[in-house]
Amino acid sequence: MGSSNPVTDQERQRVRELHAQGRGRNEIATEPGRSGRTISEIAKGLGLSFARAAQVQQATEIRTADLADRRAATAQRLQDVAERELEKVNAPHTYFDWGGKDHDFDTYEAPEPTPADKRALMGVVATTLDRSLKLAPPEQDTEGPAAVDAWLKGMMPSGE
Repeated sequence: MGSSNPVTDQERQRVRELHAQGRGRNEIATEPGRSGRTISEIAKGLGLSFARAAQVQQATEIRTADLADRRAATAQRLQDVAERELEKVNAPHTYFDWGGKDHDFDTYEAPEPTPADKRALMGVVATTLDRSLKLAPPEQDTEGPAAVDAWLKGMMPSGE
C-alpha cells in the first residue's frame, strides 16, 4: 500500500536541520504537518534518533557526582563537629545556675564537665562520626594485608 503524500528530499533535509537544533520529534512534525511517526521514520532513514537515553544518562551521572560532592562536604562538616565536641570533654566547662528562692542567675566554672555531660558530649561525637562515615566511607585498603593474602593464595599450587 503506497503513501498518498510522499516525503520530499526537502522535508528530509529540514528534519535533519531541526533535529540538529535539538528539536523534538513532535515539535518537528508541526512544521511540515506530518505525523510524529512519519518524522520518526524520516529520522531513522537519516540515521538520526530522538532517544534521550544518552542525555538522561549523562544528566544522571552529573547529578550523582554533585550529590557525592555534597555528601563529602556534609561528612566533613560532621567531622568538624565531632572534633570540636571532643575538645570539650576534658576542657573547663561553664555551668549556668538559675533558681533558688530568689530565682537568681549564677554561673560557675568547673575544671571539666561532669561525667553525665562527658557522656552526652561523647554521644554527640559518636553520632556525628558515625554519620560522617556513612556519608563518606573510608577508601578500602588495596595494598594492605588482604592484598598480600590474595597474592599469596594465587602463588600456591591449586592442590593445597
